[in-house]
Amino acid sequence: MTTDPSLLVMVDVGGTLGTADGPGLTMRLTEVSPLPAAQARAVMRASLHTQPEITDAVAAGVCEALGVPPESFPRDLSPAPFRLFPGTTEALRRISGVATVVTLSNVTCVDADTEGLRGLLSPWVSDYFPSCRIGHTKPDSRAFHTVIDQLGAVPDRVIHVGDDWACDIVGAVESGIRPVWISRGRQVPDEDLVVDHGVRVVADLTAAATHIEHLAAGSVT
Repeated sequence: MTTDPSLLVMVDVGGTLGTADGPGLTMRLTEVSPLPAAQARAVMRASLHTQPEITDAVAAGVCEALGVPPESFPRDLSPAPFRLFPGTTEALRRISGVATVVTLSNVTCVDADTEGLRGLLSPWVSDYFPSCRIGHTKPDSRAFHTVIDQLGAVPDRVIHVGDDWACDIVGAVESGIRPVWISRGRQVPDEDLVVDHGVRVVADLTAAATHIEHLAAGSVT
């Protein structure tokens, strides 16, 4: 779809392209854990989102780290239907006209629904990189560089678009690639990072598409 395959755009999924219609495994475990929500999510990024399958040993280890009894681990969950935000398909169509587009998301193997996403996002998205497939989660630089290496991209020709400041933006900056933050009206958490590392702040994916088109055309440096 792209006129410039050397430009790679990685996009986050949940919160950036749309939202799940129902709680997934991460949310359910966060709700029953006594840990603060941010801490519980960090625990699961390290111990759950990188697993290609959930064995009894994985479930037991996650429950211990979260401080919940093993019987609290949900079983037999199915991915909740994913609902795209208005304008997502058109924005991806525009981005795919100037770059190769792939997804990079932190997600458990229970909630990952690559075929469902493919049905929603084809032909604009070329490939899908959930953390449970690649074995690393954002903001770990290894997550970004696993995708870059697999696709043979050059870091200074890579853009990452996402809505989570710590995972998407700080992670992209530390990985040496261009970050675009979907703010949806939120205040920038770190103005110094924006100034020092050229973080592009946009309201939504439509605005991100405009920025990427300008970048590809050489009108943004």
